[in-house]
Amino acid sequence: MKYIIYSIILFTFVFANGQTALDSLLQKENKESIPYITVSELVQKENIVLLDSREKIEYETSHIKNAVCVGYDKFKLKKIKKLLPKDKNTPIVVYCSLGIRSEDIAEKLKKAGYTNVYNLYGGIFEWKNQDNSVVDNKGETTENVHTFNEDWSIWLKKGVKIYKKKKSKQ
Repeated sequence: MKYIIYSIILFTFVFANGQTALDSLLQKENKESIPYITVSELVQKENIVLLDSREKIEYETSHIKNAVCVGYDKFKLKKIKKLLPKDKNTPIVVYCSLGIRSEDIAEKLKKAGYTNVYNLYGGIFEWKNQDNSVVDNKGETTENVHTFNEDWSIWLKKGVKIYKKKKSKQ
């Protein structure tokens, strides 16, 4: 029952308020300890490290070109540090679906001494909603975007919504 009520509230916020609803959701879920970078600011940036903090199945469905999958549930800073530049002032942008999980990962980077870390406002959903391309695991452009689950898919306005979990091996 709680799941149904949450879904109704989420649905109402999205369609009644548009961007204001996303602002409200992010303010509720995030501490805002990491500065946001907007999609329009990101497309103008050069020489950045782009980290995808979604799970592997989400990343394999599609991701922003040149992003490195660092995961969320199995995020290991020690392993990721090997992929990052030695210069801890290098700009790093972390994203997820909307910008909630990415804040957690960005906080870990900040705690490790990285000084120029940003959270992509609206995540890959906002990226795609603003007509930017995403690529699949083979590097080919795709319209598919993994939306984590059906409830979160309401935030994706453009592209093909995918929210199936990978079948476990038996």
